[in-house]
Amino acid sequence: MSRSLKKGPYIDEKLIAKVSALKPGDSTIIKTWARHSTITPEMVGFTFGVHNGKTHISVYVKEDMVGHKLGEFSPTRKFIGHGGKKVK
Repeated sequence: MSRSLKKGPYIDEKLIAKVSALKPGDSTIIKTWARHSTITPEMVGFTFGVHNGKTHISVYVKEDMVGHKLGEFSPTRKFIGHGGKKVK
């Protein structure tokens, strides 16, 4: 279920403060644990280190990503494969 239109998109306040402190096109990686934050147009062009529960995965934000959540681009599970023995 999506968030109500009356409330608007959720954006972490600390994350927006970090983005506004940097210049556009800066190569600094902004580390964040706020996977549920919505990507806004102000975030385009920055690289975020999104935490997946173990490490920070680098996510470069493009215009196509606006409106999505940061956590969508940082998978939390690693698929190993089905079955026990490899088929030869």
